[in-house]
Amino acid sequence: MEHEAPHLELLGLTFNPSNILMITIASVIVFIIAVLGSRSLQMRPSGMQNFMEWLIDFVKGIINSTMDWKTGGRFLTLGLTIIMYIFVSNMLGLPFAIAIDHELWWKSPTADPTITLTLAVMVVVLTHFYAIKVKGTKSYGSEFFKPMKFMFPLKIIEEFANTLTLGLRLYGNIYAGEVLLALLAGAGTAGIFAGVLSFLPMMVWQGFSIFVGVIQAFIFTMLTMVYMAHKVSDEH
Repeated sequence: MEHEAPHLELLGLTFNPSNILMITIASVIVFIIAVLGSRSLQMRPSGMQNFMEWLIDFVKGIINSTMDWKTGGRFLTLGLTIIMYIFVSNMLGLPFAIAIDHELWWKSPTADPTITLTLAVMVVVLTHFYAIKVKGTKSYGSEFFKPMKFMFPLKIIEEFANTLTLGLRLYGNIYAGEVLLALLAGAGTAGIFAGVLSFLPMMVWQGFSIFVGVIQAFIFTMLTMVYMAHKVSDEH
């Protein structure tokens, strides 16, 4: 994709207004979905309420597969937020991309490593926060020296590795999908014959990209709960 990211200078700091725009749009969409799914609750769910209840059960299943519910129940809202936000973010750039003066404004926010690594850092920081809250500072600190004291440097490296892999896995999959879609779209504009030939591969890749977006949202949420369980559970 031969487009640059837009930049904005403010108070000596450089911002990417495209990222700000897209994460805001993703947040608003997630908020609207949550409101529509919970504004008029009924004993016999239907429509959006049915979808939300299914999603809640799905996230409960993820949590129960990593830790006991007594410990993990408090993370239900976190899991719901993560899986919805990442899924919506993954989907935003699939239908189309908008570039103005060779600057890419509309894309999937998760196709930017800054955003995915920020999400990963937030998740890892939360795991440490809840570890201290649940176990206490002394017990939390002792985990870095188990089973032997010389493991401490390796435990620190592990935290950085978890952060990088969590963020870069999501970024790599979504960015690669959008690059190939852009290449297919570019080939389709080369002429009528090229457009016909590229139409079917583009539709197939669109479908596959939706599948990848769903899987990546699930994987990110699952790994979040795995890392959380590793920190807050006594048995791991």
